[in-house]
Amino acid sequence: MQGIAALQPYVIALFLLWAALMKLFSRRMRAEAGRTALARLVGSARAIPTLRLVGVVELAVAAALLLPPVTPEEGAAAAVLSAGFVAYLAYAYAAAPTSSCGCLGAHSHPVDWRAFARAGLLCAAGVAAVWARPYPLDPPLVALGLVEVVALLGLSAELDRLWLSPLRQLLVRLRRPLAVRSPAEIPLEVSLHLLYLSPAYCSASAQLTSDVQDVWDEDGLRFVVYGARERTAVFSIPLAGADPAAIRVALT
Repeated sequence: MQGIAALQPYVIALFLLWAALMKLFSRRMRAEAGRTALARLVGSARAIPTLRLVGVVELAVAAALLLPPVTPEEGAAAAVLSAGFVAYLAYAYAAAPTSSCGCLGAHSHPVDWRAFARAGLLCAAGVAAVWARPYPLDPPLVALGLVEVVALLGLSAELDRLWLSPLRQLLVRLRRPLAVRSPAEIPLEVSLHLLYLSPAYCSASAQLTSDVQDVWDEDGLRFVVYGARERTAVFSIPLAGADPAAIRVALT
């Protein structure tokens, strides 16, 4: 337990540094401060000064956690600051449910369970840091700290564009949720839309004298029959493709 407690000042300091630097130096975050829940709490005119003040406090606590010696007061300060984050999130969730919290960067995600989970973990880490004492950080302990950091990063909506959105896009490509499992599931309207774009239809359309007369599927093709004056026009549409140029027509 002493080793875990010794890790917490570094983990908390990492996130406080991130939060402080974003609040103090991110132009985009300052530009969007008026749209965060903080503006609802202190007013739009005071949102940016308050954001900077919080950033200075976060920077001071982070520096105290990183610089020796390790004292219980530093952990207590981190715990109090994290508890303040939880209280602020509760206010934002109740008073401005569609606004972002503006905690660690500019984004449009409203406060949700992930924000509360991250703040709660940081608060628990702050409580553990009260009992932090100098302790040798061996590889297993460092690995545990990295796991904790990764978990906190995964709960950060500010980073979704870097990993969650690409992951969702990859899953869509792999699972193909809109892919049709069998030719019978392809609506006729889809085939006709492709047909109307094809050179084959354009070349025969002047001779067509009826609407669709018959449709059947065979060998991966959908055959669509039209009346064509004294003849019949039969179009073959590939079920597996989306290239209008692959459609063929026969006049019989």
